[in-house]
Amino acid sequence: MRRFAVIALSLLMLSGCQSAYYSAMEKAGVHKRDILVDRVGDARDSQQQAKEQFKDALEHYRSVVQVQGGELEKRYEALNREYEASENSARTVRARIQAVEDVADALFKEWDQELKQYSNKSLRDASAKELSRTRAEYRILLQRMKAAEKRIDPVLDVLRDQVLFLKHNLNARAISSLHGEYQTLQTNVDQLLADMQRAIDEADVFIRRLQAAND
Repeated sequence: MRRFAVIALSLLMLSGCQSAYYSAMEKAGVHKRDILVDRVGDARDSQQQAKEQFKDALEHYRSVVQVQGGELEKRYEALNREYEASENSARTVRARIQAVEDVADALFKEWDQELKQYSNKSLRDASAKELSRTRAEYRILLQRMKAAEKRIDPVLDVLRDQVLFLKHNLNARAISSLHGEYQTLQTNVDQLLADMQRAIDEADVFIRRLQAAND
């Protein structure tokens, strides 16, 4: 029971910190909409970097299992570094998506509350229409980002398994047994890259529309 109380308190403190942050930024002239644009841009950039990282990891895996000759130990160490870098990229992508969700939730909650403050019905209706459109576009963006995020684990799972196996079986026979896994990994990476590119493209569209609405 105490454990759940601690967790609940931590969540309230985190929520309070976010609220204080947004309030401080508002006083400095930086609104939640501006923060959302910045965080969507950060999420897009993290996915672009992750794309390059996973492509590099796939190439290093190929160099271990398909390229003849060379020092296996060095190639394994390079692959392990790529796997660890891929894990870091995955964590960054997830954190950036969470940051987008946090500020989007705060923005839409604030926007909803402000609709009740209008005395002019036509202005309220116009704002409500803009809110509905922005929410719909945000849902599409978030779906794209989440779809790409879900593709990450299958790639990391394959990489992790192979790195762990090679750690204690770094010989020609063990490597030859992994040839078939390369196609599986390549398929998973290709799907991940395609989904990430869709999320990146959607982020660009979302950012342009929010910025245009502010002009």
